[in-house]
Order: sequence, then structure tokens, then C-alpha cells
Amino acid sequence: MFRPQTDLAIEVGAIIEDKQENETTLEGVSMQVDEQKTFKKTHIEIINKHGEEIMGKPIGKYITIESQSLKENNPEAHKKIIQEVADIIKSLLPEVDEKLKVLVIGLGNRQATPDTLGPYVTDKVFVTRHLMEFVPAEIEKNVANLSSLAPGVMGLTGIETSEIVKGTVEHIKPHCIIAIDALGARSASRINTTIQITNTGISPGAGIGNKRKQLNESTIGCPVIAIGVPTVVDAATLVNDTMDYLIESMLSETQDATFYQMLKDLGDKEKYSLIKKTITPTIGNLFVTPKDIDEVIMYLGNVISNAINIAVHPSITIDDINKYAY
Repeated sequence: MFRPQTDLAIEVGAIIEDKQENETTLEGVSMQVDEQKTFKKTHIEIINKHGEEIMGKPIGKYITIESQSLKENNPEAHKKIIQEVADIIKSLLPEVDEKLKVLVIGLGNRQATPDTLGPYVTDKVFVTRHLMEFVPAEIEKNVANLSSLAPGVMGLTGIETSEIVKGTVEHIKPHCIIAIDALGARSASRINTTIQITNTGISPGAGIGNKRKQLNESTIGCPVIAIGVPTVVDAATLVNDTMDYLIESMLSETQDATFYQMLKDLGDKEKYSLIKKTITPTIGNLFVTPKDIDEVIMYLGNVISNAINIAVHPSITIDDINKYAY
């Protein structure tokens, strides 16, 4: 089945369900939706190989938080989302008998604004690894051993991100990695309004169609929780959606709609391929992001970094998130 480019499991599931007749569930995939006043949470779990094949994603859990307030300056709404994301991260963290050691990896390019989410989060998390030997026992039990790293991108470093991360993991031996990255979405409405948390790892650069070697437990050697936000959308997808709206409008307003009906009857793959082939020579492999992306990255980065702080450090609560100067 044709799938327009997206990193979100929720979009893949919706596309497949739209193509199924008389079915409301996907074999090998479970889905639960929780509508809250501030946000919508969708929990997708790919259970077996069949689910893996139809979704095109690894077996595991994919939890999505959707809220228009994520791209707005809305502290009250953000506070509720921070707590929810923190609870999700806690549920995915490994259970260990010793002090939890976590490595936060901020994937992305600091020189490209839509791709700065990961590095921004690494600057905001409460790093403690370098302090553990100096912290009094009364405080030491209330904080985790957390370190952070923004490895940059291969175009600037000449080194695969997976190589940098694997070398760091071999040295500090964390129990878990939390990786943050910008993603790509199929729908423009999900840009900067969706957070996806998964325990299956991540492919750096996936959001702009430049996938590098995956970061997951099999490649890195420890569990990887991936947190991503779609900050860009493929231009061909935007044109494709606009074309769909235009066709529907023409069908309702034109007496002789033969031509528009022919366009509507084109398969998704054929239509998308035609658009891609038509616009690529003119505009190239273009990805689009909102004009206020720099401000929105700050909102998203604060939500995710504070959620990580609350999830990882036992003593930090939602009421403590602004006590630390950044």
C-alpha cells in the first residue's frame, strides 16, 4: 500500500484504515484513544510481524499527544501536557535495581531552525552525571544519573550519529537513551502540534528524507526511547492535499465534472508520483515549515525537556519545573 512520507505511526494507521472496507481495526495492531480537554492521546502498539509489515514500523509502542496549544504560548495547557508526557516516559523507562543512568541525545542540526529541537532539549535537561560524586547522600537519592549530548549531523561532523552515540554508550554505560528529533508529517495540521513517544528507537534525519543508521537497542546496545515532533511537511504532500480539496470543490460546482472525476479516480501513488515528478525539477526536494518555527521550537523544547526532568529525576515534580535556571 502506498504511504506518503510520514514518521508518525498515527498517520500510517489512519491511511491504512481509510483504505480498508468494513474494518475498524488492523490485525496485529492495537489502538486506544483518550480525549482530554487539553490534548488527545493515541496509544498504538504493533504486536506482531503482521502488524509490523502493514504499518512499516518496528514492533513496539507508539504514543502520540496532539494539541494545538503546543505551538502557542499557553503555560497552563503546557503544564498538563508536560505531566502527561512525563508519565509516558516513566512507563517506558527500564526497571533497574541501581540508580538509573540516562543519556539524552539531541538529534539535529543547530544551524537549521526546524531541526534544532533535539539540541535545544539537551541544553534544557537537568544534567547530573558530573555531580554524582559530590552530591550529599540526602540529595543524591533524589536525582538520577543523567547526561546529555548533541552529536550534530554527518554533514558537519563527517561522522555517523550512530557511531558517536555508540562510542558514548560504551563509555558511560547508560541504562537507557532518550533521543529527541524533528520528524516529518503527512498532514500540515500536525506540524508542531504532535509529540510521538516510542520505545522502538529512531532513524536520524528521517524527517527530511535523509535517514541514517537507526538508533535502537540492537544497534546501540541499550533501550532507546524516541521523542519526536513533526516540524516539516513534504511540499509534494501539501500540493497533493491542496489538489484533493480543489477537486472536491470543482466536483460540487462544475456541471461537466468528467475531468475532475478522472483526477479523483487516480490512485494515491499515481497522483503523488505525478505531483512529485512535476514540481521537483522546479523547486527540488522541498520541505515546508511555519514562519514562526523559531518561537515554537522554544515552546516544544521546554515541554519535552521538563517532561524528561520530571520522568527521570525522582524528586522533581510538575511544581518544580521552573526552579532551575537555564
